[in-house]
Amino acid sequence: MAKSGRFQFHGGAATYVGTALLGVVITACTFGICYPFALVLRERWRAKHSTIDGFPLVFTGSATALFGNWIKWLLLSFITFGIYLLWVGPRIAEWKWEHTDFDRGRTPLPLTDVRAVIPMQPAGGLSMPGHAPVAP
Repeated sequence: MAKSGRFQFHGGAATYVGTALLGVVITACTFGICYPFALVLRERWRAKHSTIDGFPLVFTGSATALFGNWIKWLLLSFITFGIYLLWVGPRIAEWKWEHTDFDRGRTPLPLTDVRAVIPMQPAGGLSMPGHAPVAP
């Protein structure tokens, strides 16, 4: 399957593993209560290493903003014997997307897609002004 070239990820294994381990330690040591802090840590890492059309991303969410909802969702999950967890996943996904934006303070990175450097040729062998005809 061909890559679109619009979306690029620049993260490495070492920082990924370090961020993931720190998130697991934060979550495990607090019995899941401080999971929002681990989530924000991971999402900031992901956004920092991602671009769309050369524009870097930034994650603007904070753990303290999610913490109140997380406690509510955790309590509802305990009360409903885990059934409420079916609603928690989509809520977290929605919250992550609402807090992911383009980093307007950084300049766009150059695209490495081949199509970005090869000019588009007209279809059907038509010629462009100042250029030789293109074979179909």
